[in-house]
Amino acid sequence: MPAMYDHSLQFSLDESESPGEEALSRAAPTAAPEKAAQERVLLDAYSNAVTAIVDEVGPSVVRLDLRRDDGKLAGAGSGFMVSPDGLVVTNAHVVGAARTAEVSTLDGRKFSARILGRDADTDLALARIEEDATFPTAKLGDSKALRRGQLVVAIGNPLGFDASVTAGIVSALGRSLSSNNGRMIEDVIQTDAALNPGNSGGPLVSSLGEVIGVNTAVIRGAQGICFAIASSTAQFVIGEIIRHGRVRRAYIGVGAATHVLPRRLALHHELTQASGALLTHVENGGPSDRSGLMTGDVIVAIDGATILGAGDLVRHLDAEKINRVCSVDFLRRSEKRRVWIAPTERRG
Repeated sequence: MPAMYDHSLQFSLDESESPGEEALSRAAPTAAPEKAAQERVLLDAYSNAVTAIVDEVGPSVVRLDLRRDDGKLAGAGSGFMVSPDGLVVTNAHVVGAARTAEVSTLDGRKFSARILGRDADTDLALARIEEDATFPTAKLGDSKALRRGQLVVAIGNPLGFDASVTAGIVSALGRSLSSNNGRMIEDVIQTDAALNPGNSGGPLVSSLGEVIGVNTAVIRGAQGICFAIASSTAQFVIGEIIRHGRVRRAYIGVGAATHVLPRRLALHHELTQASGALLTHVENGGPSDRSGLMTGDVIVAIDGATILGAGDLVRHLDAEKINRVCSVDFLRRSEKRRVWIAPTERRG
């Protein structure tokens, strides 16, 4: 039987010669160390990337202990600083109905904070530290630029273990997740970075060291199915809470999901976008129903602003559009149409 050998090995032999056992025994050992060295390089690169992310963002991550009016502990979770004067982003379900919190930093300091506002629709909340101090901050990145398979790192305080780090990938984008008040949170990131109780409110960080999500939930009983609120949603909510103490939203009475547009249809209507917001529900008697919108229509623009999906639709229905007539461009089957809608302010 002819000798088997690795064709990637190089031999200095005449064409008439075939490698004998002695030649193979001399060459084979060089392959294993070389492969091991390559694997070490890859592992070191991965480890260095995670370590760099943690070094950059870790100091901004805090633990929140929530207090009731009687001073008793009402819960705990994670958060992270987004401004040097002590603005802390966390989850609405972490703060609950509490009005104050004790904030513990990575270096062991403790501060008092008041809850500025919460938004149950997106499960996000904002707190401010009351003491005069300067804090390390995390930068909010562009969640729209994410791709499936991208490396992400979650930092938080799961099960009371402070400053815990897990790593994984972006498993899916544009998910919908039911919030505690029953409404759907749109444009949610799915990841397999391990999350546990106490991770809620902590940052999900990209390989660029930017926060691209706020960790919010896991599917109990499932392995590695975890979710984070997209940073683009968080930026909108933070701005609204700072300005109004709550999130004011225009209401048109629809449910929506991100929908990929057929390329031929997009080209036919000279659309530069690849997706829109598919209407999965139109409330009977609501603003959209009165305007003529129907389930199955795909909204592609509001007041001339491109709508790429459900997340964009939510963000563009902001306070400025309340009680103001807006144009809505949409696709119905292969036809492009426009209607006019007067959004109202959403209550409850």
